[in-house]
Amino acid sequence: MTAFDELMGFARETAALGEISGRLGWDQETMMPRGSAAQRGQEMSAIEAVLHARRSDPRIGELLETAQASDEVGAAQLREIRRAYERAGKVPADLAKTLARVTSEAQGKWAQARADEDVAAFLPVLEEVVALKREEGAALANGGTLYDAMIEDYEPNTTGDEIATIFEAMRPRLVNLRSRVLEKAAPKGVTGTFDESKQMKLTRKLAKTFGYDMNRGRVDKAVHPFSSGSGQDVRITTRTNPTDPFNCFYSTIHEVGHGCYEQNIDDQYLLTPLGRGVSMGVHESQSRIYENQLGRGRAFTGWLFEEMSEVFGDFGIADADGFYAAVNKVNNGYIRTEADEVQYNLHIMLRFDLERALMQGDLQVSELEAAWNDRFEADFGYAVDKPSNGCLQDVHWSVGLFGYFPTYSLGNVYAGCLFEALKSSVPNLDAQLSKGETNAATSWLSDNLQRHGGLYAPREVIEKASGMAPSELPLLNYLEAKFSEIYGL
Repeated sequence: MTAFDELMGFARETAALGEISGRLGWDQETMMPRGSAAQRGQEMSAIEAVLHARRSDPRIGELLETAQASDEVGAAQLREIRRAYERAGKVPADLAKTLARVTSEAQGKWAQARADEDVAAFLPVLEEVVALKREEGAALANGGTLYDAMIEDYEPNTTGDEIATIFEAMRPRLVNLRSRVLEKAAPKGVTGTFDESKQMKLTRKLAKTFGYDMNRGRVDKAVHPFSSGSGQDVRITTRTNPTDPFNCFYSTIHEVGHGCYEQNIDDQYLLTPLGRGVSMGVHESQSRIYENQLGRGRAFTGWLFEEMSEVFGDFGIADADGFYAAVNKVNNGYIRTEADEVQYNLHIMLRFDLERALMQGDLQVSELEAAWNDRFEADFGYAVDKPSNGCLQDVHWSVGLFGYFPTYSLGNVYAGCLFEALKSSVPNLDAQLSKGETNAATSWLSDNLQRHGGLYAPREVIEKASGMAPSELPLLNYLEAKFSEIYGL
């Protein structure tokens, strides 16, 4: 056996254990009894200790010294193994184990605090998470910026300053568009109540319509919709609202974008470093293009209008044009995951600035709620009414995902580039979507991006697929054209 083969065998076993850890996380969000949180924290800590030991095992370093790749794929495997090994070796094992335990417990405390509208109950454990993440960031940064070290986990080779530059270019046009749209009369929304079982039945049909393989996945309910797993076991969650079925349907389509990315990666990469999405920004580009450019487009909403009418009967909207406007309605709201396309990125910019300040020590955890509320009112023009609509709405900080939030907006930027290329490549796209046929679009995304997994660097795979260097301009132009037409600007 060559050093390369031995290294790949070890990597596959580590990846398999990582999938088991991920399944524990999925269970915690969907099926686990509430009273099991403390024990689950111990379980997560134990498996994290095993994973950290494997990821930092000196044998990896020894094998890397002599392992040779025979092709581009092998070279990429070695690149990713080396990157992960060097990164894991910088984090002390005790710190990795403690982070796993504390964030698992913090997740449960966040959920309870959110249900109770009690920020004070969550702040002590968040303070602990932030302190541990700062310690981890210091170990990874080698004297550099803590926040940049954290971004590296989610969007390799990207810095906070680079993201800030993109956001500064986006903000003025987004704020201007938001202001002009909200001066116009809002479209009529849906009315009535929508049976949960019927929502879930239709949402599973939507998942299949967008190419999600239910033989290798499933759809469950969770407080915060998410996707989990890779390869042959990719699971998604959604949520229902009795008066807002779009919450369920578009959360599902969004997570299907994530899930299909994982399901469509080349089988030869299964349980290897290349067998996952290359970055969270690229991952988000798939969920957002499925949800927005495809799922909220005029063509597909015409088909969805007929489907909903058949399932729910009269829900207060007379025709497909009114339905298209309702799906894309821009209105005031607090929740990021429910935000329209015009305002969504403003939510991300708020979180990006706050978490960056937390990591840099410019903002203390005790000041977070006030800072959030002040910034929200400044950006959106009205006050936060309760913590679950404010700083307790997202799960990310409780589980230590600092550096994750900006990738949501990077995903929107990438999706803008991809959609321009997709429209050029599939000239009859709207005709197909109007019949609920998504295969041409999803196959293009699979062939040009998803199948590659981690073979190429994030910006490289976007450029290869779209034929352009990533830029915020296609996204902004798309948003201005779409919402100017809907609102008659």
